[in-house]
Amino acid sequence: MDIKTIVANQRDFFNSGKTRELSFRMNALRKLHKALNDNNEIINEAMKSDLNKSYFETYMTETGMVLEEISYHLKHLPRWVKAKKVGTPLAQFHSKSFVAPEPYGVTLVMSPWNYPLQLCLEPVVGSISGGNCTVIKPSAYAPATSKVVAEIIGNIFPPEYIAVIEGGRKENSALLDEVFDYIFFTGSVAVGKVVMEAASKNLTPVTLELGGKSPVIVDETANIKVAAKRVAFGKILNAGQTCVAPDYLLIHENVKDKFLEEFKKAVEGFFPGGDMSDYPKIISEKHFNRVKGLIEGESIFMGGKTDSSSSFIEPTVLSPVSPDAPVMQEEIFGPVLPVITYKKIDEAIAFIRNRPRPLALYLFTEDKEIEKEFLDKCSFGGGCINDTIIHLATSNMGFGGVGASGMGSYHGKLSFDTFTHYRSIVRKSTWLDLPMRYHPYIKRNFKMIRFLLK
Repeated sequence: MDIKTIVANQRDFFNSGKTRELSFRMNALRKLHKALNDNNEIINEAMKSDLNKSYFETYMTETGMVLEEISYHLKHLPRWVKAKKVGTPLAQFHSKSFVAPEPYGVTLVMSPWNYPLQLCLEPVVGSISGGNCTVIKPSAYAPATSKVVAEIIGNIFPPEYIAVIEGGRKENSALLDEVFDYIFFTGSVAVGKVVMEAASKNLTPVTLELGGKSPVIVDETANIKVAAKRVAFGKILNAGQTCVAPDYLLIHENVKDKFLEEFKKAVEGFFPGGDMSDYPKIISEKHFNRVKGLIEGESIFMGGKTDSSSSFIEPTVLSPVSPDAPVMQEEIFGPVLPVITYKKIDEAIAFIRNRPRPLALYLFTEDKEIEKEFLDKCSFGGGCINDTIIHLATSNMGFGGVGASGMGSYHGKLSFDTFTHYRSIVRKSTWLDLPMRYHPYIKRNFKMIRFLLK
């Protein structure tokens, strides 16, 4: 079945009204939850094939997060779908007002390769909860996981409700030629611009989850041992192929040496005896060569080893690094951490503010005033104080970017909101019809208007 037919069939199915029913949405979420549990083994195998992810990391960062998100929606969806009463101004007497959520219609979810299950299905959970039909486009860079997603979805949902389109640029282009009611895209800034341009032709609303160079700042007051271990966790997770990975380190010059030694100890502790068999690989030869090129010519404090035959890049720290170095000009998306020192906190703040707004920011400090200063002066999508990465692993807060790092948020209630249009409705009584708004406009009525609208 071609893309055009799939989209047309989904529009017909949506127009039938079936997806609007709460029971239909709840059943769909339960089916997806069960299917993920039932197919846990083949999901693990696919992740191993695509990214060399261990079963532990796959569940922690992929399957488990989607399952938790579904559970959160199942718990709260019956309340979210209800119309909400709101106040009515006196000028509208006598009437009642309410806000009613309704689905957009046929949505498109385009996902990346770095978390090919989680970043594919978490938005789909929001689309299901919102009452939409959905076309899913997994990344061709993770073919094993793409195939598994297609099989799982195909086994539990008819294509007129949820369909998976596999393939590469040709299929991406064909999908963007179609008219959707909402587009959710996760990926690079460059492709995000293409998606937004295509959406603009039909005035289609979009959510763009992009990336950028997310800084981690360590000041003099930080718990250096804990900071080093938590930064290492965030940098090494998925071999650094995480949109919110700490991209570079700004550290006070007085604690740099101690931090680097603790960082090295932390990495060695992660891989006892040097066994890195469950360490993820770089997704493709193209990305391997790009990240490898960013290391070349830089001062290496630790790591730096690469193996093209297995797409392996060792956890690497570059120190010192010039702010003008190639590694500081683009998002690294690999296990490489450039280190830049500062003397005064104002220097670190200025460094961040003079660059595009990042998707994440991580600050390690025990000083509440410094924490407040960063939160007041630096704009970023989200982040952590004294940790990395974990702010996205919750359904109680939204996740999203700002400026060049993206637009829109999702997770939990915000996923439902993203795929929902809220209609504002006034129900006016007919037993009273105040004449003051009608022609002819006379002084007495104008005085009443002035009294009510002030």
